Amino acid sequence: MNTSLAKRVLETALICAQQPMPLRDMGQLFEGTLSTDTLKSLLEELQQEWAQRGVELVCVASGWRFQSRPEMREYLDRLHPEKPPRYTRATLETLAIIAYRQPVTRGDMEDIRGVTVNSLIIKQLEDRGWVEVVGHREAPGRPALYATTRQFLDDLGLASIDQLPLMETPQGQDGVLDMLSELSADPPQSASTEQVAPASGDATVVALVAPATPQTEEGASTTTDSAGPASSAMTEEQQG
Repeated sequence: MNTSLAKRVLETALICAQQPMPLRDMGQLFEGTLSTDTLKSLLEELQQEWAQRGVELVCVASGWRFQSRPEMREYLDRLHPEKPPRYTRATLETLAIIAYRQPVTRGDMEDIRGVTVNSLIIKQLEDRGWVEVVGHREAPGRPALYATTRQFLDDLGLASIDQLPLMETPQGQDGVLDMLSELSADPPQSASTEQVAPASGDATVVALVAPATPQTEEGASTTTDSAGPASSAMTEEQQG
């Protein structure tokens, strides 16, 4: 098969795919006749060919996909002007802790945030497909260990967790929360168009390196882990 036809096949498959396509699946298009290196080379050529268009070819955690460029969001959002539900700052901070300290237990999150984490927040993040239980710590009660998912990276447009921005300064921490606040604004290959609220500039950014004494967060239950509707976590008010 010549290069031109191979690229057309890849391009067509990627455009028609509902989810990011891994190299393994691409190889099946050619019945294993193309090596992984050849596929990567063809993908790089496709990236260059689409460089001046409103859609780009990117590699994310689950594979390769076409997606709209960030500068196109302003126009695409006009197709869906309604305002979807927003995430609280507490939810964004909890997500940031899991992303940067994974795997972590709920107790770890409470030590870092300094407040009791509402179990509905974690349930909300699980329902969204951004976090999951990856094991249990060998400690009394064997608490669950939480980590982010491939879906979380896909929605951020990242190939690995190592690509998350650094949080060495307060400005960096604010930047991460701002990034997470835009997480689901309009991921091209995501079925959800849910948007999240921008982090407020005057609130204290969660310190990911300085554990504090847990306090009860307003609206959070300290006596039960029973899960309710995920939307209930959106009513949680931020302390301090």
